[in-house]
Amino acid sequence: MAGWCFRLVRQFQAAAHPRDPERGDVPGWVMITLMSAILVAGLLLLVQPALERLFESAIEQVQP
Repeated sequence: MAGWCFRLVRQFQAAAHPRDPERGDVPGWVMITLMSAILVAGLLLLVQPALERLFESAIEQVQP
């Protein structure tokens, strides 16, 4: 039982005082993820008509 408690305390200490200050930059990763999603959505809005035409053309060539 003491070993389990010791490991738990060590984990809490490690979480409270990280060795690498750059590790765990959650707001930065959230910002990167949101910016990537917005970029993909914007590009999709621009190229969606061309992609639809490309898809329809490919389907027409497959059907007998």
